[in-house]
Amino acid sequence: MAKKPEGPLKRGWTTGACATAATKAAYQALLTGQFPDPVTITLPKGETPAFALAREDLSDGCAEAGVIKDAGDDPDVTHGALVLSRVRHGVEGSGVTFKAGTGVGMVTRPGLPIPPGEPAINPVPRSLMTGVIENLAEEHGHSGDVEIEISIPTGEKLAEKTWNPRLGILGGLSILGTTGVVVPFSCAAWIHSIHRGIDVARAEGRDHVAGSTGSTSEKAVQQALDLPLTALLDMGDFVGGMLKYLRQNPVPKATIAGGFAKLSKLAQGHMDLHSGRSQVDFDWLSGVISEDGLGANLAEQALGANTAMEVLQMAGDRAPDLALSVARRAQTEARRILKDAPISVGIFVVDRKGNCLAHLPA
Repeated sequence: MAKKPEGPLKRGWTTGACATAATKAAYQALLTGQFPDPVTITLPKGETPAFALAREDLSDGCAEAGVIKDAGDDPDVTHGALVLSRVRHGVEGSGVTFKAGTGVGMVTRPGLPIPPGEPAINPVPRSLMTGVIENLAEEHGHSGDVEIEISIPTGEKLAEKTWNPRLGILGGLSILGTTGVVVPFSCAAWIHSIHRGIDVARAEGRDHVAGSTGSTSEKAVQQALDLPLTALLDMGDFVGGMLKYLRQNPVPKATIAGGFAKLSKLAQGHMDLHSGRSQVDFDWLSGVISEDGLGANLAEQALGANTAMEVLQMAGDRAPDLALSVARRAQTEARRILKDAPISVGIFVVDRKGNCLAHLPA
């Protein structure tokens, strides 16, 4: 991991935010003949950053704008990359459609948020770009039927440094981001914040804490278990860091909440659940399916799967049974890490929408 800079860490902007800013500038130029520079967008949490344009090109029926990705102090492979958006008028009634330009990948295998055959532009960036198109179209009295083509000229080379090729995203990078903001955290800083969360919970006399891998699982487990904010630990990928600190600073009950893939990695014995530092072992997952009698055909299919989510989708009606099998093994691994600490540990598995797939109470 890159060395943490001295002083406060500078935040950055996701590829999705950059693509949205470029799209807004391009469409405004297409409608008015003028590029706004800088161009301001509104992010999901209400922030309104302004982006300077690095490229402008206007021709009949088409406009292109570019923004340089600034990842702040985060060691992001896309830092400094040029993100381009080319906007063309579309067929009447077509709405907003997306196209992968140079350096933006195409999804070729199932199990990802975007189905096969689509550009690797994730749902939140699509929503942000659609929003700026609709707002400008309404403002200027146009239909908003456009094709948005996103390109990153260096993307195909940069994608070799990511998991995209292994995931079946071919030809370049993904356009990512859920908040639009890149918040730089070193491992040490994140784990430190987990420790402080445990300290606060203990100081308030909480008898139950929940560590979650992300906001979706956190919201789900908080609602299901009726936990206050001070009982919630932003664990992220660092389940080992959380459990080892709890071992020395116990609370009576701890629940680990996360998606199927992340908790499959814990069940395998991984303590760091980041995609760059641990992977789901599909031989292992196939073995779990066989051992628990969930179907020989599913066990065989799992061996050739692209993602853990794909295996869960393959399981169909037996998905909750598969999630429970993984939860039991994750619980065993968590207890192993906790050793003889006086803690009852629970597991809470959610799907992408936050629905509970399996719950082993603490």
